[in-house]
Order: sequence, then C-alpha cells, then structure tokens
Amino acid sequence: MRAMVLRAVRMPLVLEERPLPSPGLGEIRVQVEACAVCRTDLHVVDGDLPNPKLPIIPGHEIVGRIDAVGEGVDARRIGERVGIPWLGHTCGRCPYCASRRENLCDNPLFTGYTRDGGFATHTVADAAYAFGLPDGPDPTALAPLLCAGLIGWRSLVAAGSGMDIGLYGFGAAAHIVAQVCIWQGRRVFAFTRPGDRAAQDFARTLGATWAGDSDQAAPELLDAAIIFAPVGELVPLALRAVKKGGRVVCGGIHMSDIPQFPYRLLWEERHLLSVANLTRQDARDFLSIAPKAQIRTETTRYRLDAANDALEDLRAGRLLGAAVLVP
Repeated sequence: MRAMVLRAVRMPLVLEERPLPSPGLGEIRVQVEACAVCRTDLHVVDGDLPNPKLPIIPGHEIVGRIDAVGEGVDARRIGERVGIPWLGHTCGRCPYCASRRENLCDNPLFTGYTRDGGFATHTVADAAYAFGLPDGPDPTALAPLLCAGLIGWRSLVAAGSGMDIGLYGFGAAAHIVAQVCIWQGRRVFAFTRPGDRAAQDFARTLGATWAGDSDQAAPELLDAAIIFAPVGELVPLALRAVKKGGRVVCGGIHMSDIPQFPYRLLWEERHLLSVANLTRQDARDFLSIAPKAQIRTETTRYRLDAANDALEDLRAGRLLGAAVLVP
C-alpha cells in the first residue's frame, strides 16, 4: 500500500510504500476511495494537538470498501462501502461511555491521530466505528460528510432550535451545515475572513440570507452562532451578535486564545459552549438526514501524493468547501 506519513510535527508528509495491514479482532481493512482533508488534520500536522502517535497516517473522513475482515466480523461485509470518522474506538467502560457520552471517553482512539487514518490506499478500522454508506454517490462527495458534516451536525444540535443561525468561518463544515439549516427552514448568516468575497458569494449561492466579514455586525441579532474558524477573537464578536438567551457554540477541536471580554456580553443568559468529537449516534442521525436534505458538497480533488499541497491550500484559505484526496 501507499501512504502519506507524518514522521514529525511541523514537517511535510512523506510518501511511503508499506505492506498491506491485516485487520485484527473486530476490525476491517478498507480500500480507500476518497479521504477528505480536515482542519483537524492540519492541527495534527502543525503540532496544535499534543502527542499524536508518530509516525502517523493522517486522515479521518474516509470512504472506501471493505476488502478484508478480522476475527468476529462477518465476511459477507467484504465489498461493502463504509465511512470511517474521527472517533475510531472507545473503551466502553468509563463513566462517559456508560452515560452515552462516548465522545468524551477517557481512553479513546482517534483516526488519523492516535491510529492510522485514510491518507493512504488502505486503512484498518474498528468495524463498530465504521458506518455503511450508499453505493451510488461519488465517494469524493461523501467524504466531507464524515467529519465536516458530523461535527457540524453536532454543533447545530448544540446551538438549539433558533431560526437565525450565524456561521463563523465558511469552510467545509459551514457549507454543509448551511444546507441543513436551510432544509430545516432556518435562516443562515455567514461570516467569513474579512474581504473574502468568494466565500461570501459561495454562501449566498447555498441560500444564506446574509454574508459578510467576520468583524461586521449582522443586520439583526441572531438566535445562535457556531464558530468553525479556529480564531478565539471571534468569540466576543459572536456573543455580541446573539440575542438574550442566545448560544455561541465553538465547533473546532483547537482554537487560539479567547481574549478578555466584558461580562455584559455573556450576561442575559447567553450560553458559550464547545462540542468535542462525536458519537456514533451523531453519525447515524446525520447520515440519515444528509440525503433527505439533498446536501451537495463542494470539493477539490488532489492525488494522494499531493496531500501536502491540499494541506497548504487549506492553511492558506484557498479552498471553497473541502479538499479530498483520491488514491
């Protein structure tokens, strides 16, 4: 198999030839059809997330077909198309797992961070954490649903049932969540990097009611805001943008420091919260909704050996939607 491997943080990935891995107990081996490139991959590569398993194959928005199974997995699953997300395994025993909060598990494994991921022609996954996907759609279009879609969905649920939703950072996650909001009958207000007219136009083509710079005020107060950009300075701006009792959800796994802000921005029962990882139920819920909402993902394809180019384009903000590696 071929894989793009991170050997040291803050260094480029290296293309390697490796033996095909064998699935163990309860595992499947998947021939990768597509793997989207997530900002979390960038945080792993850039050293923002501590203690990755090195060397590591990044990538956790994986679409592929099972080509081998380990002990305990039905061999009839060979040939099935599956999606493999960020949450790769949980212990099932800690208080969080026992209370249906496996996203907070004390002893988890994360795909592309603490176990090898999908920047490769093949990968091995825990069969219980892989989800069946339809055969028909283009795997490139499906791949961003496995993290941008899932974490966006969890963030939207955390944001509550308000009708006017602000999205800060209009990238892979926001462009999916915006479509869900509009399908649900909500209004979307898109906040982008100052001056990023392409992203603002893109948001409007997807049905956003308003799109503007992140340092601008929306034309009216919002019920909730979700911050996908890893920029702590956006938190006070988002709190200022929501109504009394409104919610601000931080949807990223990493964010720069939040600056000091006056208590009056939080007062009047505004809520500031984060989401962490995802649960398998999140995946089941969202993957059942995605076809009903007729979600269309905007993607840019890259060859596997161009993974460093995809990461750099993401880092520089040159993408609309999501980058996807196609081995």
